Amino acid sequence: MLSAAIALVSSCKNSIDEVNKITRTNNEPTEVARTVEIIHTDSGRVTTQMNAPVIYTFAGTNPRKVLPSGVKVQFFSPDGKPETQLTSGYAVTFEGKGRMEARINVIVVNEKGETLKTEHLIWEEKTKRIFTEEFVTITTKEEILYGDGLESNQEFTKYRIKNIKGIISVKE
Repeated sequence: MLSAAIALVSSCKNSIDEVNKITRTNNEPTEVARTVEIIHTDSGRVTTQMNAPVIYTFAGTNPRKVLPSGVKVQFFSPDGKPETQLTSGYAVTFEGKGRMEARINVIVVNEKGETLKTEHLIWEEKTKRIFTEEFVTITTKEEILYGDGLESNQEFTKYRIKNIKGIISVKE
């Protein structure tokens, strides 16, 4: 009887990876990284550079990276010059979807110095678009525009404001 119990106990063996897969939930990060710089390239050319104080990586059914202390994303032109910068107090990137949601004091500044401010902005890397349904403020050299939503290219040079308000300069 004792030998059967010993045989039973010795055959119950799991690797630590198997135990982690069973016990880990989507609420616990699988990785934590601090002072992070991520550079995306296309054919050896830098397209974006992302910096964050901390990144939590979550695996499972909803793989994502959470940037709870904010993010700075620099977009580069095809010739490698910095074009547009996006900063926010919080962000989430969704693995395999090429999508980032930025929240809390989101600011986008293009190469002309035009500034977009909002509390929520979505960047789709594949389509190179940014958009929001939230209130936006856009400041240019000549005007301040307000609206309830925006669609733009990621360079923030061609944009459409929804429900626009404010004083708009019209060229004759």
